[in-house]
Amino acid sequence: MKILVINSELEQRHIDLIKDTAQKIKADVCFVNNEDEIGDDFKDAEVIYGFGLKTAAASKDLKWLCVPSAGVDYLLKPGVFANRDCIITNSAGAYGVSIAEHIIMVSLMMMRQMNVIYKSSINGIWADKLPQRSLKDCRITVLGTGDIGRNFAKRARAFDPKSIIGVIRSGRCDEGAFDRIAKIDEIDNVLKESELLVMCLPDTDETKGILSKERLALLPKGAYIVNVGRGSAIDEDALADRLESKDLSGAALDVFASEPLPENSRLWKIDNLIITPHVAGNLTLRYTLDRNVEMFVEDLVNYAKNRPLKHQIDKNRGY
Repeated sequence: MKILVINSELEQRHIDLIKDTAQKIKADVCFVNNEDEIGDDFKDAEVIYGFGLKTAAASKDLKWLCVPSAGVDYLLKPGVFANRDCIITNSAGAYGVSIAEHIIMVSLMMMRQMNVIYKSSINGIWADKLPQRSLKDCRITVLGTGDIGRNFAKRARAFDPKSIIGVIRSGRCDEGAFDRIAKIDEIDNVLKESELLVMCLPDTDETKGILSKERLALLPKGAYIVNVGRGSAIDEDALADRLESKDLSGAALDVFASEPLPENSRLWKIDNLIITPHVAGNLTLRYTLDRNVEMFVEDLVNYAKNRPLKHQIDKNRGY
């Protein structure tokens, strides 16, 4: 078996772990920084760990692609794989800590108006005191109770919010940090009570446009929105209208319908919107990178022993 690792972020301890595992399962492994470095002897690799899209589109020998990302919507389009039966695994479960900390950060920035104060500071202006709000006694709703949603709820609980409601299709989640779990068909009623709406949804047919113009209007005046899932979940024009009218106090978006966000997007000019360039979760955090590699190695052993892969994507569900 040939294993191709395409990941320039790996440190020596990660390389050693993958090499040791490959040796134990009697596999050959090759490490490259990008697909242009792949030699002829590994273009027919059976397993790829990394973003090997060009190889996946050309090679019918590829049987398993493990991507270091959580989202996989870009892999589920027609023509991505030469081998339609190629198994896909992702790294959902590695990013919860990093993205949960990002959500806490931007939520506090908005509520304490640090985004406004900072703009004054970098322009040499001693800003006036501004009204502040708090996560304490806040009514929080989390759309998506997977790894990210659960990690955020656990951290938000320390701020003593009034409530944390999780929303998921099944209506079931065993994370004790949530006060209640609601089914997705309860979303309209839940939104009416949401002062901070946190969105951690994957990109699926069910989640596209879930926060529509009509649903945005259900949020209480002065509510906040944080989106770290996928930009396709929000009607961006309707959100911009609600922010410009100050019906919403603020929003923090790390994901957008089009990325990079176009220079002419009206979102850039909205003063109560925090924009970050899809960086809430990446491989620079030590814990995230370590866990990412551990998850691949765990499934590599499963693959070699013909056991089900723990992190395999359901192509029909989209996650």
